Amino acid sequence: MASASFVKLNNLSSPWIGQRSFAHHSASSPSPPRVSFAIRAGAYSDELVKTAKSIASPGRGILAIDESNATCGKRLASIGLDNTEENRQAYRQLLLTTPGLGDYISGAILFEETLYQSTKDGKKFVDCLRDANIVPGIKVDKGLSPLPGSNDESWCQGLDGLASRSAEYYKQGARFAKWRTVVSVPCGPSALAVKEAAWGLARYAAISQDNGLVPIVEPEILLDGDHPIERTLEVAEKVWSEVFFYLAQNNVMFEGILLKPSMVTPGAEHKNKASPETVAEHTLTMLKRRVPPAVPGIMFLSGGQSEAEATLNLNAMNQNPNPWHVSFSYARALQNSVLRTWQGKPEMFEASQKALLVRAKANSLAQLGKYSAEGENEDAKRGMFVKGYTY
Repeated sequence: MASASFVKLNNLSSPWIGQRSFAHHSASSPSPPRVSFAIRAGAYSDELVKTAKSIASPGRGILAIDESNATCGKRLASIGLDNTEENRQAYRQLLLTTPGLGDYISGAILFEETLYQSTKDGKKFVDCLRDANIVPGIKVDKGLSPLPGSNDESWCQGLDGLASRSAEYYKQGARFAKWRTVVSVPCGPSALAVKEAAWGLARYAAISQDNGLVPIVEPEILLDGDHPIERTLEVAEKVWSEVFFYLAQNNVMFEGILLKPSMVTPGAEHKNKASPETVAEHTLTMLKRRVPPAVPGIMFLSGGQSEAEATLNLNAMNQNPNPWHVSFSYARALQNSVLRTWQGKPEMFEASQKALLVRAKANSLAQLGKYSAEGENEDAKRGMFVKGYTY
């Protein structure tokens, strides 16, 4: 682990690196105090950068299987299975032991239960992932709750006790973390909700880095609404501006984070559907205006898009070089075909793993800008948006 670095700021010794200062307003006015913006050199700095780069590696992305037990139950119910720990373990074993998964997947976000689970043969899931060259990650937020004083909006809980939980997750083998908060376009969004989302993400990110976990920063802009794509872009720029302002205030090292943004699309109920090229143009415009090139990876969420739609949009964004690794962190857009194939039947185990590899490979090609939708079946084109969807 790297030790903290010290440099001189305004004749004071302080544990910071990367200082930047701004000069006085004019010769006639008194010079204001010198302001320095800096990044703290923490004990895990080198490891955080290495982990982030490993996840943001060419042709690979993230498999998100961090659904809470209740949400996993919804997945299982869709194929007629009861929400028991045995069934959840069986499904997660199906996913995490898929041969060749590491060719296309660089990280897997787990729920706390899964982080401590093992296969039926007793091998820890985190070891299954490591053996496949996949970095284990962990969902650390405690879910959404109504935000008092807002326009019927939410805020994300989980900062209490986060440092001690993160330290334990690190000991168990997790090397990155995920915290999801949401912003609703139809609800305004209010300035209060945007600030709360940005501040919460920044505090979580700082705590995660302090405990050796690369934070995935995820302010999901919900698809709900009938607004045009231009309105989504406007809201996305506002949200990410606030997020990076507070990340900097909390001395978060940008080289040791990953982002999980929503793609910039029209509201799900808007009359006009946007082409992959239009989605790519608006999304990359937002990223180039708001995201520093120091950030190693942009791992998009699918947010209720169909499997094929999420892949096509990602592919369109990778037709030209980007300052960051532009990839995926999909849940339903990787799992939907798997569930429909498996149906809880032991004899469909291998076929289900092959279905996962088909989707993982498609998105790997999209990350490289080489995906073609030719041959996609109709199920992959079926939208998965659910109005007012909760996790």
